[in-house]
Amino acid sequence: MTTDTPARLLQLLSLLQTPREWPGGELSERLGVSRRTVRRDIDRLRELGYPVQATKGADGGYRLVAGTAMPPLVLDDEEAVAIAVGLRAGAGHAVAGVDEASVRALAKLEQVLPSRLRRRVSTLQAATTPLTSGDGASIAPETLTVMASSVAGHERLRFAYRSGDGTPSRRLTEPYRLVSTGRRWYLVAYDLDREDWRTFRVDRVTEPFATGARFTPRELPTGNAAEFLRQSMYRRQETYTFDVTFDAPAEFVAARVPAWVGAPEPIDEHSCRLRASSSDSPDWLAVRIAMVDCDFTVREPRELADYMRKLGARLSRAGGGPGADGV
Repeated sequence: MTTDTPARLLQLLSLLQTPREWPGGELSERLGVSRRTVRRDIDRLRELGYPVQATKGADGGYRLVAGTAMPPLVLDDEEAVAIAVGLRAGAGHAVAGVDEASVRALAKLEQVLPSRLRRRVSTLQAATTPLTSGDGASIAPETLTVMASSVAGHERLRFAYRSGDGTPSRRLTEPYRLVSTGRRWYLVAYDLDREDWRTFRVDRVTEPFATGARFTPRELPTGNAAEFLRQSMYRRQETYTFDVTFDAPAEFVAARVPAWVGAPEPIDEHSCRLRASSSDSPDWLAVRIAMVDCDFTVREPRELADYMRKLGARLSRAGGGPGADGV
């Protein structure tokens, strides 16, 4: 019998968050209290913002339904571990669609996990190897959670950084946003030593440390972290324009190329055209286009078309086709 009211309410809430209807008699037996006490506890949960629906009948029943706001969730040990492992896996590999909100959720969850569950999460992750698409670098989830907490709490962040040419440095920043490109995570922050805005590849960050010093966020020049990152990347890298037509509907092509490559424009119901700018190497882009699994024509640039011809010849030889050596 659960005599402690707060503990009983948490147990009741945990039961109600299972997607089913609970007869009042069954809840009474589970909690070891009278049905009258169950009804009072249900009223308390409603006062706390949990939308509990009651049904009439011989026994009556209760179920948690969708409301207008998201009340706090109550998770048991297995559920908490499962969610933490899933968020860690997604965040650590910058999977497309797993953005800063997921990292914030992971930071909140790991902050309240008991040490015994935190050890289970770490053990499970160390024992598994995810198969991920793309060539994004792996990142320690702890690095992302420290950064996400610093962003949310407006707390200065210190870390070690390795630039693209391998030059090491120490940075003291006012973190603004974490941005995922689908392959990599970036931190947009104000660099206090350089007195300017900077972007940092998170896989090049080590030893992140939240200093505890609070700050008032500055106004980002572009007003949008994703746009600032895009401009920053284009300034640092040589870009080129590519133009490809596909013998397939735009919806078909869009589902098979990463969103950051560009959005195909319909020509008619059977074909589309993809025109965009890229800073990736033409050989990498050629492979992505070839994976769309339909006929296509490269209009520009010439470097991309040339690599496509070489790739086609190489694949033909590998498959023993008409262009194969010795045939």
